[in-house]
Amino acid sequence: MTDLSRSALILVDIQNDFLPGGALAVPDGDGILEAVNALARHPFRAVIATQDWHPPRHCSFRTQGGPWPVHCVAGTHGADFPQTLLPEPVTHIIRKGVLQGRDSYSGFLDNDRATSTGLDELLKGLDIEHVVICGLALDYCVTATALDAVKCGYRTDVVPQACRGIAPDPGDALKKLEKQGVLLKSLNTF
Repeated sequence: MTDLSRSALILVDIQNDFLPGGALAVPDGDGILEAVNALARHPFRAVIATQDWHPPRHCSFRTQGGPWPVHCVAGTHGADFPQTLLPEPVTHIIRKGVLQGRDSYSGFLDNDRATSTGLDELLKGLDIEHVVICGLALDYCVTATALDAVKCGYRTDVVPQACRGIAPDPGDALKKLEKQGVLLKSLNTF
Protein backbone atom coordinates (compact mmCIF):
# COMPACT_ATOMS: atom_id res chain seq x y z
CA MET A 1 0.00 0.00 0.00
CA THR A 2 1.17 3.51 -0.87
CA ASP A 3 2.19 5.80 2.00
CA LEU A 4 -0.38 8.62 1.87
CA SER A 5 0.69 10.42 5.05
CA ARG A 6 1.85 13.47 3.04
CA SER A 7 -0.80 13.14 0.35
CA ALA A 8 -4.14 14.86 -0.19
CA LEU A 9 -7.08 13.74 -2.28
CA ILE A 10 -8.73 16.62 -4.12
CA LEU A 11 -12.34 16.07 -5.19
CA VAL A 12 -13.06 18.63 -7.91
CA ASP A 13 -16.59 20.06 -8.19
CA ILE A 14 -18.62 16.92 -7.52
CA GLN A 15 -21.85 18.89 -7.20
CA ASN A 16 -25.49 18.35 -8.10
CA ASP A 17 -25.48 20.83 -11.00
CA PHE A 18 -22.68 18.83 -12.71
CA LEU A 19 -24.50 15.50 -12.34
CA PRO A 20 -27.31 14.13 -14.56
CA GLY A 21 -30.37 16.37 -14.21
CA GLY A 22 -28.24 19.33 -13.13
CA ALA A 23 -28.00 22.69 -14.86
CA LEU A 24 -24.56 21.93 -16.38
CA ALA A 25 -24.52 18.13 -16.31
CA VAL A 26 -21.33 16.32 -17.27
CA PRO A 27 -22.26 13.21 -19.29
CA ASP A 28 -22.20 10.17 -16.97
CA GLY A 29 -20.94 12.44 -14.17
CA ASP A 30 -22.53 10.21 -11.55
CA GLY A 31 -20.52 7.30 -12.95
CA ILE A 32 -17.51 8.42 -10.91
CA LEU A 33 -19.11 8.33 -7.46
CA GLU A 34 -18.27 4.72 -6.60
CA ALA A 35 -14.61 5.23 -7.58
CA VAL A 36 -14.41 8.58 -5.75
CA ASN A 37 -15.88 7.11 -2.57
CA ALA A 38 -13.44 4.18 -2.78
CA LEU A 39 -10.49 6.60 -3.13
CA ALA A 40 -11.71 8.73 -0.23
CA ARG A 41 -11.61 5.71 2.10
CA HIS A 42 -7.82 5.55 1.79
CA PRO A 43 -5.71 7.12 4.57
CA PHE A 44 -4.94 10.47 2.92
CA ARG A 45 -3.75 13.20 5.28
CA ALA A 46 -6.58 15.35 3.89
CA VAL A 47 -9.55 14.95 1.57
CA ILE A 48 -10.37 18.34 0.09
CA ALA A 49 -13.50 19.03 -1.93
CA THR A 50 -13.61 22.03 -4.25
CA GLN A 51 -17.00 23.62 -4.72
CA ASP A 52 -18.19 26.08 -7.36
CA TRP A 53 -19.99 28.70 -5.25
CA HIS A 54 -21.25 31.44 -7.53
CA PRO A 55 -23.16 34.63 -6.76
CA PRO A 56 -26.56 34.86 -8.56
CA ARG A 57 -25.27 37.10 -11.39
CA HIS A 58 -21.89 35.47 -11.90
CA CYS A 59 -19.87 36.50 -14.96
CA SER A 60 -19.73 32.91 -16.29
CA PHE A 61 -23.51 32.71 -16.73
CA ARG A 62 -25.01 33.20 -20.21
CA THR A 63 -27.42 35.72 -18.68
CA GLN A 64 -24.34 37.84 -17.87
CA GLY A 65 -22.59 37.25 -21.20
CA GLY A 66 -20.64 34.17 -20.10
CA PRO A 67 -20.42 30.72 -21.74
CA TRP A 68 -22.37 28.61 -19.21
CA PRO A 69 -25.95 28.26 -18.01
CA VAL A 70 -26.70 29.42 -14.46
CA HIS A 71 -25.16 26.76 -12.19
CA CYS A 72 -23.86 26.20 -8.65
CA VAL A 73 -25.38 29.35 -7.21
CA ALA A 74 -24.19 29.66 -3.59
CA GLY A 75 -26.56 28.06 -1.11
CA THR A 76 -28.71 26.24 -3.70
CA HIS A 77 -29.32 22.52 -4.18
CA GLY A 78 -27.32 22.67 -7.41
CA ALA A 79 -24.23 23.85 -5.54
CA ASP A 80 -24.54 21.11 -2.91
CA PHE A 81 -22.57 17.88 -2.96
CA PRO A 82 -24.73 14.87 -3.90
CA GLN A 83 -26.01 12.64 -1.13
CA THR A 84 -24.18 9.74 -2.78
CA LEU A 85 -20.78 11.38 -2.12
CA LEU A 86 -19.54 10.17 1.26
CA PRO A 87 -19.22 13.27 3.47
CA GLU A 88 -17.22 11.67 6.30
CA PRO A 89 -13.82 11.54 4.58
CA VAL A 90 -13.96 15.22 3.50
CA THR A 91 -11.74 17.25 5.83
CA HIS A 92 -11.81 20.62 4.02
CA ILE A 93 -13.89 22.49 1.43
CA ILE A 94 -12.42 25.11 -0.91
CA ARG A 95 -15.04 27.33 -2.56
CA LYS A 96 -14.17 28.86 -5.91
CA GLY A 97 -15.78 31.22 -8.40
CA VAL A 98 -17.10 33.22 -5.47
CA LEU A 99 -16.50 36.68 -6.97
CA GLN A 100 -19.15 37.99 -9.34
CA GLY A 101 -16.68 39.29 -11.93
CA ARG A 102 -14.18 36.42 -11.95
CA ASP A 103 -14.50 32.72 -12.69
CA SER A 104 -12.31 29.94 -11.33
CA TYR A 105 -11.81 26.63 -13.09
CA SER A 106 -8.78 25.66 -10.99
CA GLY A 107 -9.05 24.76 -7.35
CA PHE A 108 -5.88 26.84 -6.81
CA LEU A 109 -6.36 30.13 -8.67
CA ASP A 110 -9.15 32.20 -10.16
CA ASN A 111 -9.03 32.56 -13.95
CA ASP A 112 -7.24 35.92 -13.56
CA ARG A 113 -4.26 33.70 -12.56
CA ALA A 114 -3.54 36.02 -9.62
CA THR A 115 -6.26 35.46 -7.02
CA SER A 116 -5.71 32.42 -4.78
CA THR A 117 -8.53 30.23 -3.55
CA GLY A 118 -6.44 29.31 -0.50
CA LEU A 119 -5.85 25.71 -1.58
CA ASP A 120 -2.07 26.01 -1.98
CA GLU A 121 -1.77 27.64 1.45
CA LEU A 122 -3.93 24.89 2.99
CA LEU A 123 -1.83 22.12 1.44
CA LYS A 124 1.43 23.74 2.54
CA GLY A 125 0.03 24.17 6.05
CA LEU A 126 -0.78 20.45 6.12
CA ASP A 127 2.75 19.59 4.89
CA ILE A 128 1.38 17.94 1.74
CA GLU A 129 3.82 16.95 -1.02
CA HIS A 130 1.57 14.83 -3.25
CA VAL A 131 -1.97 15.33 -4.54
CA VAL A 132 -4.37 12.88 -6.14
CA ILE A 133 -7.09 14.57 -8.16
CA CYS A 134 -10.45 13.35 -9.42
CA GLY A 135 -13.86 14.82 -10.23
CA LEU A 136 -15.72 16.93 -12.79
CA ALA A 137 -15.21 18.03 -15.49
CA LEU A 138 -11.96 16.39 -16.59
CA ASP A 139 -11.39 18.72 -19.54
CA TYR A 140 -12.03 21.92 -17.55
CA CYS A 141 -11.74 22.11 -13.77
CA VAL A 142 -9.89 18.83 -13.14
CA THR A 143 -7.25 19.68 -15.76
CA ALA A 144 -6.89 23.28 -14.53
CA THR A 145 -6.50 22.08 -10.93
CA ALA A 146 -3.94 19.40 -11.85
CA LEU A 147 -1.83 21.77 -13.96
CA ASP A 148 -1.79 24.34 -11.15
CA ALA A 149 -0.84 21.63 -8.66
CA VAL A 150 2.23 20.83 -10.79
CA LYS A 151 3.10 24.55 -11.04
CA CYS A 152 2.85 24.81 -7.25
CA GLY A 153 5.38 21.98 -6.91
CA TYR A 154 3.17 19.06 -5.89
CA ARG A 155 3.69 15.55 -7.20
CA THR A 156 0.38 15.24 -9.01
CA ASP A 157 -1.70 12.22 -9.99
CA VAL A 158 -5.08 12.10 -11.73
CA VAL A 159 -7.28 8.99 -11.57
CA PRO A 160 -9.12 8.91 -14.94
CA GLN A 161 -11.71 6.35 -13.84
CA ALA A 162 -12.79 8.81 -11.12
CA CYS A 163 -13.21 11.67 -13.64
CA ARG A 164 -15.62 12.54 -16.43
CA GLY A 165 -15.36 15.32 -18.98
CA ILE A 166 -17.63 17.32 -21.23
CA ALA A 167 -15.87 15.94 -24.34
CA PRO A 168 -16.88 12.34 -25.08
CA ASP A 169 -13.23 11.33 -25.60
CA PRO A 170 -10.89 12.17 -22.69
CA GLY A 171 -7.76 11.55 -24.79
CA ASP A 172 -6.81 15.17 -25.44
CA ALA A 173 -7.18 16.19 -21.79
CA LEU A 174 -5.19 13.17 -20.59
CA LYS A 175 -2.37 13.82 -23.10
CA LYS A 176 -2.20 17.47 -22.00
CA LEU A 177 -1.91 16.38 -18.35
CA GLU A 178 0.81 13.81 -19.05
CA LYS A 179 2.76 16.31 -21.14
CA GLN A 180 2.90 18.63 -18.11
CA GLY A 181 4.12 15.93 -15.72
CA VAL A 182 0.85 14.66 -14.25
CA LEU A 183 0.80 10.90 -13.69
CA LEU A 184 -2.35 8.99 -14.62
CA LYS A 185 -3.03 6.36 -11.99
CA SER A 186 -5.55 3.57 -11.70
CA LEU A 187 -7.86 3.26 -8.74
CA ASN A 188 -6.17 0.09 -7.50
CA THR A 189 -2.79 1.87 -7.22
CA PHE A 190 -3.71 3.27 -3.82
